[in-house]
Amino acid sequence: MFARSTTESPYRISPRWLLAMAAIIVIGFSAICGSVLLSMRQGDEKLAHQTLGNLAVSIDADIARNIELYDLSLRAVVSSMMLPEVAAASKPMRQLILFDHAATARHFGAIQVMDTAGNVTIDSATLEPKPQNFADDEFFKVHKRDPLFGLYISKPTLHDGAYGIVLSRRIAARDGTFLGVVSGFMRYSYFHEMIDRLQLEQDDMITVLRQDGVVIVRAPFDMDVIGKDVSGMRGVQKALASFSGSYVGHATNDEIQRLYVWREGTHPLIVMVGRSTDAIFGQWRHDALRIAGAMGALGLIACGVMLVLAREMRKRAAVEDQMARLAMTDSLTGLSNRRHFDAILEKEWRRALRSRTPLALLMIDADHFKAFNDTFGHQAGDLVLSGIAWSIARHAQRASDCAARYGGEEFALILPEMSLAEAIELGERIRIEVGALERDGMATTTVSVGAASLEPSARTTIGHLIKAADGALYAAKARGRNQTFPAAPQQKRLAA
Repeated sequence: MFARSTTESPYRISPRWLLAMAAIIVIGFSAICGSVLLSMRQGDEKLAHQTLGNLAVSIDADIARNIELYDLSLRAVVSSMMLPEVAAASKPMRQLILFDHAATARHFGAIQVMDTAGNVTIDSATLEPKPQNFADDEFFKVHKRDPLFGLYISKPTLHDGAYGIVLSRRIAARDGTFLGVVSGFMRYSYFHEMIDRLQLEQDDMITVLRQDGVVIVRAPFDMDVIGKDVSGMRGVQKALASFSGSYVGHATNDEIQRLYVWREGTHPLIVMVGRSTDAIFGQWRHDALRIAGAMGALGLIACGVMLVLAREMRKRAAVEDQMARLAMTDSLTGLSNRRHFDAILEKEWRRALRSRTPLALLMIDADHFKAFNDTFGHQAGDLVLSGIAWSIARHAQRASDCAARYGGEEFALILPEMSLAEAIELGERIRIEVGALERDGMATTTVSVGAASLEPSARTTIGHLIKAADGALYAAKARGRNQTFPAAPQQKRLAA
């Protein structure tokens, strides 16, 4: 059997491990960058929630303040209508009593009082109101059929030639009898001016809803949406179900994905503010692509460097292995050299000592080799030695067997766990095969074989085994060569 490597460094790093470590490092850095990017995204989302929430609160507070001012005026009229003096007072005095503390602003329309039939009887803008009847309007019918309904905010509608919303309250006697309705009008110009004062991002959206899901105000302005019932939309359903929250989705009239945040106040309106996710995460996406690109490039470079380094390491390992094999291999025969033979024999001796099994050794020497060499030349002699080595190696079938060139024309074969009888049989097969080798139709040479087998013990050493095999070899030569001879009986008894 040819030489087995025993000189591989225990500290050699495998190229596969190097590539695995490189992959782990790249994945680790990617995970860190991914975590940082995720934190950045969460930070942008949190900031957007805070910004939109604050904007919703600001809009809600402004609307609530104006509705409350106007509602106070309506309440004052309702309270004053209960006074007996009002009915008996003159029209100028009645106007002064009813509307002296009424809220006035360019966005507020006239306050009107209607009787039980829906006819306008009092108008804050004039002492002689023009004939008008609102009995068929929803704001009047609501108060007529529901005595407990408080402030009512109508759908956006045309009222007295202007577009806006009607705010109304029920007028009732002390016993709850329906006496009429008082209403006021808030023009849409208020909402437009309020929204114009805000610094909105492109694609931002503001929606003011009633508690039943009807759209009161929408920015950007869209007449097709104003007054529409959108309570079936998922985001609106969530807004109607909770006092505050957020939702990511699309509007009814575009495909822009937005983050919607709402903050509900104490009045019957809900303010929802939406901002497109492109605006929220646009900078983050730009940074993420840039960082991901840089990490990808660095990862590719690192992998490329590691591949080159791994290839060079494989080349170096191959050279080292080749040098190691050369260092323990006989260059002519390809068998183990004397140095490797000594190392393997010592290792197998220790193993046999631990397992209490026999260790056999064959010493093989070419017969009359010097004469053959002088007659046919060194080149022919080298061919003969190669033929002997081939035969020995062919019979060393087990992985534990080790064939070696012991020196000159002498060879050795280590045979773990083999008895003397088995070793003699193997030696005979080698001897017969070598004797049958021919060169140019003529026999080349024969070999003599010495066989020994010992079971290592505390009283024996490697030297005993080598000495026994050597002695058997010399005995074979002394007896006429071309034969296999066992170790002497006194030498075998050393194993006992």
